[in-house]
Amino acid sequence: MKTKELRDKSHDELQTRERDLSEQLYKLRFQRATGRMEAPSKVKQVRREIARIKTLQGEKARS
Repeated sequence: MKTKELRDKSHDELQTRERDLSEQLYKLRFQRATGRMEAPSKVKQVRREIARIKTLQGEKARS
C-alpha cells in the first residue's frame, strides 16, 4: 500500500492494518525458520509498510 493511500486512513484503520501486518510478519519469520518460505522479499515489504504506518501515526499524533 502506498503512503498516499495510508494517509487517507483513520487512526483506527492504521492500527488494524499494523496489527495485521505484524501477524503476517510473524508467520513469515516462522516460515523462514522452518525453511518453507516461498517469497523471501515479502519480509522486507511487510517491514517497510509497518514502518510507514508507524511514521504516519507519529505525524498524526504530533499535529
